[in-house]
Amino acid sequence: MIVNKANLSIIYTAFKSAFNTGFRGGQTYWERIATLVPSSTKEEKYGWMGQFPRLREWLGDRVIKGIALHDYAIRNRKFESTIGVPRDDIEDDSYGVFAPLFREMGHAANNHPDELVFDLLPKGFSELCYDGQYFFDTDHPVGNEETGITSVSNMQAGAGNPWFLLDTSRPLKPLIFQRRRDYAFRSMTNMDDENVFMRDEFRYGIDARANVGFGFWQLAFGSKAALDQANFDAAMASMMGLKSDEGRPLGVNPTVLVVGPSNRSAAKQLVEVEKLASGADNPNYKAVEVLVVPWLA
Repeated sequence: MIVNKANLSIIYTAFKSAFNTGFRGGQTYWERIATLVPSSTKEEKYGWMGQFPRLREWLGDRVIKGIALHDYAIRNRKFESTIGVPRDDIEDDSYGVFAPLFREMGHAANNHPDELVFDLLPKGFSELCYDGQYFFDTDHPVGNEETGITSVSNMQAGAGNPWFLLDTSRPLKPLIFQRRRDYAFRSMTNMDDENVFMRDEFRYGIDARANVGFGFWQLAFGSKAALDQANFDAAMASMMGLKSDEGRPLGVNPTVLVVGPSNRSAAKQLVEVEKLASGADNPNYKAVEVLVVPWLA
């Protein structure tokens, strides 16, 4: 093949098509537990975190609830993946062997939010959220000057592989996927480019700007204890009993049990088996949906 602008354009279209096939073809999980938040600057501040807007009966004047500003921000990060294609392979019409590689690049881009979101989830035991406590902690401060401040837990200690109970039914899910610039496929194929002159190769790649962060800790419960009925029941009760700073029930209702491969069998037995070993009905049958994700391996 003659290496010229027209033919390089055709090859670019073929590589991009392969990339798009991989990008659209894979299953993703992050949307189940994270809210997509568009970003317009290098970082976004979430000072309004901690507010659960609730309605009250209107008697007299409105009661204006001031927003307590928290110093919580998510700074965008840059990500890239690049492939160099030798000019000789294009001249020799061997560029077709790269199509599977570009499909895999698209697959990797499609799954990248999964990697970020599910990498962050277990870090909740050691990284801070909006209230200055670890996302999964035993002493989240709840209350105000009138009701008094109490410490509230959303975790169970233990030494096992973690599992997570989440309420994903609300507009703001437990985690945040913040996207500044979406994944884009680009190329460097100008014959005057330095890499073409110095290395005799053309470059194709993707890049994006994004990051992940924590939402409301009240919508998540993390445990490293054994995944059994007693611990699951305790986690459910803890989440469903949460109250606002004013002492009103938050109405948290867990919907998803997130586990890695090591806890898959226990999770399935816990909520997807209709009868217990004793023959009695399983009180947790279909109580939540089980989400098994390989990123928690």
